[in-house]
Amino acid sequence: MKILAIVPARGGSKRLPKKNIKRLHGKPLIQWAIESASDIAEISRVIVSTDCPDIADIATQAGAEVPFLRPEELASDTSSSTDAIKHALRYYEAQGEHFDYVLLLQPTSPIRNAQHTRGAIELLKEKQADAVVSVCECNHSPLWSNTLPDDQSMDGFIRPELKNTRSQDLPDYFRLNGAIYITKVSRFFDEHSLFLSSNIYAYVMDGESSVDIDHELDFLFAETILKYKDSYE
Repeated sequence: MKILAIVPARGGSKRLPKKNIKRLHGKPLIQWAIESASDIAEISRVIVSTDCPDIADIATQAGAEVPFLRPEELASDTSSSTDAIKHALRYYEAQGEHFDYVLLLQPTSPIRNAQHTRGAIELLKEKQADAVVSVCECNHSPLWSNTLPDDQSMDGFIRPELKNTRSQDLPDYFRLNGAIYITKVSRFFDEHSLFLSSNIYAYVMDGESSVDIDHELDFLFAETILKYKDSYE
């Protein structure tokens, strides 16, 4: 098994400027993602795909490879991770290097660590899967959620059979947490997606490890969790 780990990190971020190099608990945010792929035998390369020289320098110092700067057309607000992954895989194909799986580690999931990454890879091997995607349990059941019309009427908001159901009696629901995506390269190119249509399994993570940083409040929450973890280690 030969895996290419990719950490995508554009320079632009409108909601939280320069978030990928903003320091979290003593380290640039991107370093947490890089370290979550370190010293794992199945991972052949850990690279950062970025358009920003500052991010490239910090990523290199943190132990990742930055073999190229991402082209401008792949670094806009509308650019997708899928396009960045294709670009990286094709770069290595042009060098004559091929990978069995691609692993996407978004820097916005800093509490995901190497133990989680190893666990997802072990699940991939155990299930002989073509893809593994990390999930966590939903905090609140989506069965008690719905859209609202313009007049905010709640007629029919909850299905009649659920009105008197206790929350603990509702089935467990899980959501994608964005921390780990591992996908077989051949099927990624076939389906143009990390989330395959079949032979895909869930790697379940706890909610604490599933923090996704998008706003300043998320940073403060992640910092609090990491400080708490340190105090008990």
